[in-house]
Amino acid sequence: MDATQLVEDVIDREGGYVDHPADRGGPTRFGITQAVARAEGYTGTIRDLPRPLAARIYRRRYWQVPNFDRVATRAPLLAAELFDTGVNMGPAIAATFLQRVLNALNRQQRDWGDLAVDANIGARTLHALDTLLATRGPSAEAVLVKAINALQGERYLHLAETRPANEAFLYGWLAQRIG
Repeated sequence: MDATQLVEDVIDREGGYVDHPADRGGPTRFGITQAVARAEGYTGTIRDLPRPLAARIYRRRYWQVPNFDRVATRAPLLAAELFDTGVNMGPAIAATFLQRVLNALNRQQRDWGDLAVDANIGARTLHALDTLLATRGPSAEAVLVKAINALQGERYLHLAETRPANEAFLYGWLAQRIG
């Protein structure tokens, strides 16, 4: 699976320049915050961030670095969900969601040992994913996507409950990011 369409879709969904007063991340363009753009070497104003640079940032920082590209070779729908979750919550959150779910589905460690929930999708996490897909069959990927969505939805609700300003975003998060 190539991430090009995923990246283009997220850029379209995130839109152009946004500076919502309740957003702790500050102004964004194409969903990229100024802090992320700066960390990726961009020195211009966030309002002027070029779309091709945003696409490169998404591909590198939200697809390749967290190894969602390696998940895609095994479970492309799961990788797409991890990418989308990572864009909205951070790739480390998405990766820990996957590790937590794999730990809960290992049938009390009969299929594989518990993973460290460390946001590192490496050989052990990929082995657990491969084992789950092999032992649970074709429906396993859909179950993983549902589980990631459930964790994502719970996190959105928690964010709105613990910071009332986030209520401004809750409806959109649930409408656009879950399922």
